[in-house]
Amino acid sequence: MSEPHSPAARALRPGTVAVTAGRPPHEADNPLNAPITMASTYVAGGATEYGRYGNPTWAAFEEALGALEGGRALAFSSGLAAVSTLLDLVGSGQKVVAPRHAYLGSIHQMADLEARGRITAELVDVTDTESVVKACADAALVWIESPTNPALEVADIPAIVAAAHEAGAYVVVDNTFATPLLQQPLSLDADVVLHSATKFISGHSDVLLGAVVTQDDELYDVLKKRRDTIGATPGTLEAWLALRGLRTLHVRLERAQANAQELVRRLQEHGAVGEVRYPGFGAIISIVLAGGAIAADLLTHKTTLWVHATSLGSVESTFERRRRWKSEPATIPDGLVRMSVGIEDVDDLWDDLAAALDDLTT
Repeated sequence: MSEPHSPAARALRPGTVAVTAGRPPHEADNPLNAPITMASTYVAGGATEYGRYGNPTWAAFEEALGALEGGRALAFSSGLAAVSTLLDLVGSGQKVVAPRHAYLGSIHQMADLEARGRITAELVDVTDTESVVKACADAALVWIESPTNPALEVADIPAIVAAAHEAGAYVVVDNTFATPLLQQPLSLDADVVLHSATKFISGHSDVLLGAVVTQDDELYDVLKKRRDTIGATPGTLEAWLALRGLRTLHVRLERAQANAQELVRRLQEHGAVGEVRYPGFGAIISIVLAGGAIAADLLTHKTTLWVHATSLGSVESTFERRRRWKSEPATIPDGLVRMSVGIEDVDDLWDDLAAALDDLTT
């Protein structure tokens, strides 16, 4: 079968790109969707040679995600496999600057590398741009989350990128929360975009997958060689499911974001909620319960529609008290509940949530 293709190079809007990129050519009897190619071994003499180096199904997913982010994408077996590969860019003893509030898997990997003397890590408040810029001065890699997980802080990406590049550092932006539909860090001069494609990209709680995207061909080659060498390659079915999920990202995110914005409005008026954190976009909300940790734990066990779960970005609404994880930083309030808003009817979501919140105030 021919390689996946993108439509003619006219300016297509992101929702159209999500639907059309990475499709087989529009030729008679071709399938509309890239098929699942279950192959570990290929006939010698071509560009692939072996299943660890490439697969047509991966290629279709990578083409579509790359088109959305404006670069070349590489799929990985998980988001953390992609994180590990990116951290391998850092030389022995070199410095990584990262948010103090970020995905725990990323922070844990940095802490492990630092404990073994591989790197030094400086965790910063990404909202304090002046301090972040100062920390960049001797860094080899600057890691950005915006919005951060789970504090939902927003970074000044252009200012941080400029400072990092002046110091000769690479910049990685974890774009999992925003998705390429709401933010495209490569257009802000970041070097690499990272996704836990398990989350919004796939969107159905049935895939573990990671991805990176870059416009730098030399860096792409380095990352691909590292992926191939350590074997952090995605499963074929997972890549196919992620591509299938990506096709509806724009409509899922549109509905989830609208739901989130309405829920923010209602949550701000409820007496059980001490604080609502929302960056103004996306489908993730964090609330701090006035009753602290006990109230937050009770909330996550009182609902029937909202699901108590640690992941996010799917069609169903999930939430959890983040400090139930002992490794979550002490700067995250005990009563903070991270809410991943799904695509259900917003009134049903609110009725379920409000009933549980009301119980906390009686």
